[in-house]
Amino acid sequence: MSRPAIYLKKGRESSIQRFHPWIFSGAIAQKRGAPAEGAVVDVYASDGTCVATGHYQEGSIAVRILSFSGPGLPNDFWMEGLRKAYALRERLGLCLGRNAPTTAYRLVHGEGDHLPGLVVDYYQGVAVVQAHSAGMFLARAEIVHALKELYGNDLLAVYDKSAGTAPYKAGLDLQDGYLYKSDAYNQTDVHTIREHGHPYVADWEQGQKTGFFLDQRENRLLLGQMARGARVLNLFCYSGGFSVAALSGGAALVHSVDSSQRAIDLLHQNMALQTLPAHDHEAHTADAFEFLKSSPKGMYNLMVLDPPAFAKHTGAKKSALQAYKRLNAVAMDRIAPGGTIFTFSCSQVVDKTDFALAVFSAAAISGRRVRILHRLGQAPDHPVNIYHPEGDYLKGLVLYVE
Repeated sequence: MSRPAIYLKKGRESSIQRFHPWIFSGAIAQKRGAPAEGAVVDVYASDGTCVATGHYQEGSIAVRILSFSGPGLPNDFWMEGLRKAYALRERLGLCLGRNAPTTAYRLVHGEGDHLPGLVVDYYQGVAVVQAHSAGMFLARAEIVHALKELYGNDLLAVYDKSAGTAPYKAGLDLQDGYLYKSDAYNQTDVHTIREHGHPYVADWEQGQKTGFFLDQRENRLLLGQMARGARVLNLFCYSGGFSVAALSGGAALVHSVDSSQRAIDLLHQNMALQTLPAHDHEAHTADAFEFLKSSPKGMYNLMVLDPPAFAKHTGAKKSALQAYKRLNAVAMDRIAPGGTIFTFSCSQVVDKTDFALAVFSAAAISGRRVRILHRLGQAPDHPVNIYHPEGDYLKGLVLYVE
C-alpha cells in the first residue's frame, strides 16, 4: 500500500532545498491518499520529484520533515537518529555513566537533532519522551525500541510525558505514563540526578517540562562562579537550581521565590540533598513581581529573572515584551549599585533582538548605567539546527548595573 503524498505549489520547494524542516499548509497544492494526522507522507515538488518524507499534521505546520531524500524512511531510521544524537552528547562529555558529575542531559532536541516534534531527556537511567506532534506520538513504540537498543541495560525506564505537548485535536490518547520499565527500576533511586556534582530531584511525573530545566545547566554554573559573597534573589525559582548554584559558589544569602507551592516543595527537597556549609537561605511562595517591588532597594546585589514563557504564540508577543520590560525595570531599580542581573526569556516567539530591546527600554526607564557582561542561551545538548533558527528559544543577558 502506497503512502499518502503531498504535492507542493510551483516554486514552494525552495525552503526544502534550504533544509528548513517545516512545510506550511499554504505551500501545498494538493494531497493524495487522504493523509491522517501523524501519517508518514512523501512530499513532491510540482514537477513530480520526491523531495522529502515527513509527518503530516493538520494546521499551519502541515509537514515536519524527517528525511530530505525520500520517498520513505530507511528501516533503521529511528536507531540511526538516536545514535547520531547520542554521539553528539558523547562529544559534549555528557554520557559518562551514573558516577559522572552530570548524569542528566537532553538526548533529542527536536529539529536541532533532525527529529522534529520529538524531545527525549535522559535522567540517570530514565528516558522521558515528549511528543510535540501527532507523528512522533504515534511513533513512540519505535522510539522506545531504539532507546532500549541504544542504552541496553543502562535504560531502566521510559516515561511518556506528551499529554501537555502533543496536539489534543488530533484525537490521540493523551495520558502520561511509563512505556517501559526494567526489572531493576524499582530498586534504583533514579529520581535523584547530578549536575556539575550537585544532586537534584528530577520529577518527571509531576514536575514542569520533563522534570528539570536542563537547558540552564551552563548558566547555573556561570552564576555559581559569580556568586561569592553575593546577596542573591532568585525569582521564578522553580526547584531551586540557580539557588543551589549560588550557595555552592559561596553566596552570603539566597532568597528563592515562586508562586507555586509545588515548586517550593521541590526546592526544599533539593536543598536537603546538598552538602553545603552553613548558609542563609529563605524560600517564599509569592508572586515574583510583587515580591520584587516590595523588596528594599539595595538589599540584593545578584538577581536571577527566569520567568516562564510570557508568550507562547505570536498574538501574545506584544504583551510579553511589555512584561519583560516591566520586570527588568523594577529589578534595575531595586538592585544594589554594582549589582548583577541574570535575565532570561524562554518565549520562542520573542527573538534575541526583541528581548534585548525590551531590556534596553527597562534600563532607560531605570535611569541606571547598565553594561552587558554575557549573552547566554540554552545548553549545548539543546542544539539549534542552522537551517531552523526558530529553535534558538532561550535568550539570556548578564547585566552589570552601576
